Amino acid sequence: MADIGAYLKKHTEALVKDVGIEAACVLTGKSKATLGRYYSDNAEHSDRFMPVDAVAQLEAAAGYPHVTSALAELRNITLSYSGRNDNDTRRGGVNADVIALSQRFAMLMSEYQSAIEDGIITVNEAKRLLKETVQLQQVLIDMKLHLEEESTS
Repeated sequence: MADIGAYLKKHTEALVKDVGIEAACVLTGKSKATLGRYYSDNAEHSDRFMPVDAVAQLEAAAGYPHVTSALAELRNITLSYSGRNDNDTRRGGVNADVIALSQRFAMLMSEYQSAIEDGIITVNEAKRLLKETVQLQQVLIDMKLHLEEESTS
């Protein structure tokens, strides 16, 4: 557990430094000292970790989801990070998501048809298929978020 703790503290520090200590204080409502304790390697702070709500607030402002990625790596989970950091792309609700889903699926099938025409999927074709699959996955994530929003409203 000590190794995992040190690993998470290292990524917590990277997250705070990515956002900036002053901005991190404003976003989380925590003091510099408190934030510092979350990533301190001193034995007295070994059991202190940043609360998940603070991590979410900082990762929304950061250039990269440092702690989320670290947690995923610890469980051998692969994340697909698009670099998208705004909620504007999730406008429209479930109906718009269904339309986007059908369009993305059509694009994936079109790429697949082009790739399989000669019976062999080349590396470049596989990369294009993967890109389309990730885009399709993003639409499904957006749809899931819209459904969750609607179910709690």
